[in-house]
Amino acid sequence: MAGVASPTAAFPSLEAALKHHFGYDQFRPGQRPVIEAVLKNQDALVIMPTGGGKSLCYQLPGLLKLGVMVVVSPLIALMQDQVDSLTDNGVAATCLNSSLDYNTIRQREADLRAGKIRLLYVSPERLMSPGFFGLLEQLIKTVGVSGFAIDEAHCVSEWGHDFRPEYRQLSVLRERFPQIGVMGLTATATERVRVDIAQQLRLRDPLVQVSSFNRPNLFYEVRPKGRDGYVELRRQVKQHPGSGIIYCLSRKRVDELAQKLTADGESVLPYHAGLSDATRRENQTRFIRDDVRLMVATVAFGMGINKPDVRFVIHYDIPRNIEGYYQESGRAGRDGEPAHCTLYLAYGDVATAEYLISQKPDETEQRIARQQLRQMVDYAETTVCRRRVQLSYFGETLGEALGEYPEGLCHQCDNCTNPPPMEDWTVEAQKFLSCVARCQERFGMAHIIDVLRGSKKQKVMDLRHDQLSTHGIGKDRSVDEWRLLGRSLLHQRLVDETTDGYPVLKLNAASWQVLRKQIAVEVAVPKDFAPGPADASTIEDTPEVAQLLTVLKALRKQLADQQSVPPYVVFPESALRQMARTRPQTPEAFGQVSGVGSRKLDQYGEVFTAAIRQFCADYGLESDPGAARNRSRPVRERRQAVGDTHRHTLDLHRQGLSIQEVADQRGLKPSTIANHLEQLIRHGEAVDMDQLVSADRQRAIVDVLVDMADGTLTEMRDRLGHTFSYEDIRLVRAAWQMAQQP
Repeated sequence: MAGVASPTAAFPSLEAALKHHFGYDQFRPGQRPVIEAVLKNQDALVIMPTGGGKSLCYQLPGLLKLGVMVVVSPLIALMQDQVDSLTDNGVAATCLNSSLDYNTIRQREADLRAGKIRLLYVSPERLMSPGFFGLLEQLIKTVGVSGFAIDEAHCVSEWGHDFRPEYRQLSVLRERFPQIGVMGLTATATERVRVDIAQQLRLRDPLVQVSSFNRPNLFYEVRPKGRDGYVELRRQVKQHPGSGIIYCLSRKRVDELAQKLTADGESVLPYHAGLSDATRRENQTRFIRDDVRLMVATVAFGMGINKPDVRFVIHYDIPRNIEGYYQESGRAGRDGEPAHCTLYLAYGDVATAEYLISQKPDETEQRIARQQLRQMVDYAETTVCRRRVQLSYFGETLGEALGEYPEGLCHQCDNCTNPPPMEDWTVEAQKFLSCVARCQERFGMAHIIDVLRGSKKQKVMDLRHDQLSTHGIGKDRSVDEWRLLGRSLLHQRLVDETTDGYPVLKLNAASWQVLRKQIAVEVAVPKDFAPGPADASTIEDTPEVAQLLTVLKALRKQLADQQSVPPYVVFPESALRQMARTRPQTPEAFGQVSGVGSRKLDQYGEVFTAAIRQFCADYGLESDPGAARNRSRPVRERRQAVGDTHRHTLDLHRQGLSIQEVADQRGLKPSTIANHLEQLIRHGEAVDMDQLVSADRQRAIVDVLVDMADGTLTEMRDRLGHTFSYEDIRLVRAAWQMAQQP
């Protein structure tokens, strides 16, 4: 066989070869064992995070073994970037792809046959094109082929975040050239994806190198994206010096954002598949060379781009899965210096992502993609350490990555630098996991919550899960609370979930430790999370309740029209639903409805109780079915007991104490005190709003209330910005609504 003599003997050690070719004094974690395996012609599967040094694992062996190392790469931009970097470093590398003209291809093939090239980058489409295997056979007989490296190997798996069908054909390399070693490399792969890659590439007893997925220099945060999301983005871009990438979900959003930022004086270029190859190459080159500061792009940009000094990555739209987000955000700080990763969350963007998923032709792909998107939303909404969630997704614990921190915090995400309060939910966790066991580990979170809360849904009845001992044991918690617990258990790896698109909960060893009371479970509860009674909208109503609710809504609309106010000002729907269920027919009973204070009782009590009495008479229904539970205590005594805790809060408030100070003195959460004050306002009590919320913030909130009276709290907070708390908005809204009453 013709060719160049092996250069391995020219260096006393691998470290010496590393220093000679690339200038590094030592290997990064995991690189050396992979290089040693490849030099022995052993197959390998390499999982290293972005910036971890995957490329060196095939580049150095390509220089130390006889022949050409063939590297399969999915993007022209990626391979060109690698070739440029290697050439600049004095390494003989080239690429073959569809962007080249005939004469260039022929010249590069001639250089290959002449033994002038050590690393050849090729796209999977070019690899499978007619005649290419003939070229490989010629090279094997002459200069030799030292190995096949499949970069971005997650593309081979339908369970990966960027599945590409043409990658499935790469198993032909093992069939046609069984004597040549094959290695797969990727920055992100779950256990399932790793197994799939090895099977699809037909790797033989491969060395599997999985490095830590932790990127300690990256700070992760999630921000709400309201209607003025661009203003917040613009402010953030100005705050961050250095280069940055802003990812968007669609080409249209990329173009719009790039135009806006340019108009505002930023140095920015767009990148997406709708641009010509030449434009994309030029824009990428200008960004890499620091001719521009910002790149606004779809996810087509950045795969393997070697720009180590990106200081921030912003996802202006929600990514479709955690793997993709991890890899894209990981393009920040590849030089190991501090970098910032921000995700903007807006539920309209989630709906857009769901629509795009629905356009996939394959139902299995749709199912998997929906589960991955839901996991991404869970990540965005989580109250626990974001790094913990990422690492858990890839099968790694925070302790493994960081060492055992007593507080379990990474100190490099928004949830750790401003942690929500922790609460002991061990008993609730035992109920939840026990229900998973009683349901034989065959159902997802939604069904488990239905059973816990005593649902009478047809599915629950058909499965006879209404007869389980866990049916109804969680009625005291709302759907949101159980969902918060379920997510926390998953993120803490105290329960597992299948990843086949059918998210089924499975118990693990830690689950049984919780059930045996060997592990306590703490849950981070959001500061704006207001636990309360079961979510009324999730309880199934009888036909009589639904009919009465219709009557009460019509009455509310009539009264609202008379006063020229929105119907919710009279009563929120939750109050009407409670009236429809309890059917109060006396002033005392009506006063027990949540949201009915003395003013509302005087103003609406008689008209509503009259309507309820008439409805019960028409249908022969029991009056106030919930009253029997309380008949042992006089109404006056019950009302006084309900009001004592609120009165205590009011007394402390009138002493000039802040919400936090009242909470500290009473041993309650600030959100509970805020709830007390809101109810006191709605009961007509004198509460000093200026003491609770500054005058300028009150004015800002009222402006939003006037503009979007029917908006949700989340929509209002999105408009106002994340510096406004939900408590502020609720208190001002309560005072404003009461002021609208005649």
